[in-house]
Amino acid sequence: MTTTMLLLSDPAPIDTGNTAWIIVCTALVLLMTPGLAFFYAGMVRSKHALGMIMQSFVTIAVVSVTWSVVGYSLAFDRDAGGGLVGGLHLVGLTHAEVAVPGMNLTVPPLAFVAFQLMFAILTAALISGASADRMRFGAFVTFIAVWSVLVYAPLAHWTWSPDGWLNKAGLLDFAGGTVVEICSGASALALALVLGPRRGWPREMMAPHNLPLTLLGAGLLWFGWIGFNAGSALTAGTLAASAALATHLSGVGGMIGWLALEKKLTGKATTLGGASGAVAGLVAITPAAGFISPMPALLVGAIAGVVCLFAIRLKFRFRYDDSLDVVAVHYVGGVIGTLFIGLFAAAAVNPAVRHQGLLLGGGLVQLGHQALGVLAASAFAFAATYLIARVLRATIGLRVGPDEETEGLDSSQHAETAYEFTATSSIGRTH
Repeated sequence: MTTTMLLLSDPAPIDTGNTAWIIVCTALVLLMTPGLAFFYAGMVRSKHALGMIMQSFVTIAVVSVTWSVVGYSLAFDRDAGGGLVGGLHLVGLTHAEVAVPGMNLTVPPLAFVAFQLMFAILTAALISGASADRMRFGAFVTFIAVWSVLVYAPLAHWTWSPDGWLNKAGLLDFAGGTVVEICSGASALALALVLGPRRGWPREMMAPHNLPLTLLGAGLLWFGWIGFNAGSALTAGTLAASAALATHLSGVGGMIGWLALEKKLTGKATTLGGASGAVAGLVAITPAAGFISPMPALLVGAIAGVVCLFAIRLKFRFRYDDSLDVVAVHYVGGVIGTLFIGLFAAAAVNPAVRHQGLLLGGGLVQLGHQALGVLAASAFAFAATYLIARVLRATIGLRVGPDEETEGLDSSQHAETAYEFTATSSIGRTH
């Protein structure tokens, strides 16, 4: 969601081309959540695969309700005080058919509601990677419902609402470096700490069970990410085209950087590394796609691929079990991309850039704004999520029991299995 929308006295006329573009991008971003479900499911053991997929799919349902009822209002209604949270004038999508407060949109407000909903869904679903293999389904549903209202919506207001305090402070975040990536990564760390590690971690090998499924998920994420970032221009024009190309090139850079380092460290370039590196690059370009030109995007992707691979080691050093490396990829990648704006932001790409990046002669001003956003988003998302998780652990409980974890989430939580194997007799075969 770009910050280029300015406060005007009269709403702009609806543009049918822009409207069609945003509706298409809404569908693309929605597809990213099933893509994430496959990406995550392939990386867990087979007995948890359906549980992983189900957490992403139920997030679509839960967040759609919370966003429509109250989340959208808290994020984009007129400020209720201090730039911290929106009011309640838009609760239940009341008055949502009129112009979004403070934004000069050329698409119907309800199209904007739907587009932003998909961001809220994906951000919540990302957190499930940190709690994989051990969280009760009912507890996950409750956690996501509360989290989407108390953590995601206020942070979206801070950054993307014209009244938000980080927006006013000069933070640039085109499509969610703070709101999506840093928020989900910091929240994932908090949830992982409250849950505790999986049984047997890190002594036991917990290798991915279906890497083709993970690669399919990565492909769907990459495909949808074009809509995620280019759609955040909110118009179908030059800015969207630049963001689309920057997004793709950063994904390419992330894959190259990750694989090159992996090959140097281990002697092998793995398929999981290729998928993870591409995602790291796509994460890093998310805040910057509409503020930097395409060639620096290739560089930020490569940097993210290298740094995020190194960051995976942190969980072993500090003994927190982030099952599917949400912190290493999404938090670290989000920080890289958000700060990178302070180096390469260009007014020639987006007139919303008031201070050129440091390496373009603009000094440290924008980098300072970006650093403030990183610190504020990190602290708020971590602290608020940690509190929510601790309260839920003390009341309804978060983890499955030891026997249920050993049995697997598919069976213990859903009474199903992802795969059915039938023994075939070889008697009577001809050779």
